[in-house]
Amino acid sequence: MQITAELPEDIARHPDPGREALEALALEGYRSHQLTQFGVGQLLGLSRIQAEDFLASHVDLYDYSAEELEAEADLLRRLHRQV
Repeated sequence: MQITAELPEDIARHPDPGREALEALALEGYRSHQLTQFGVGQLLGLSRIQAEDFLASHVDLYDYSAEELEAEADLLRRLHRQV
């Protein structure tokens, strides 16, 4: 799919406004949970590692609440006892 947009002159003078817009779309899609890391990579033409690096430079990939971290720690403790 191809999307065409009219840009104001000051934005059109950026080195690569199309890429900037695509990256902004990918980031918003990721933040809103409409895109996965894989989807971001597909949209931007990046490998898995490149997509992870791109996202890591723009969003907190490991934004866990205290409750989520405690639940993970509890799970790991239970698993460790079973071994």
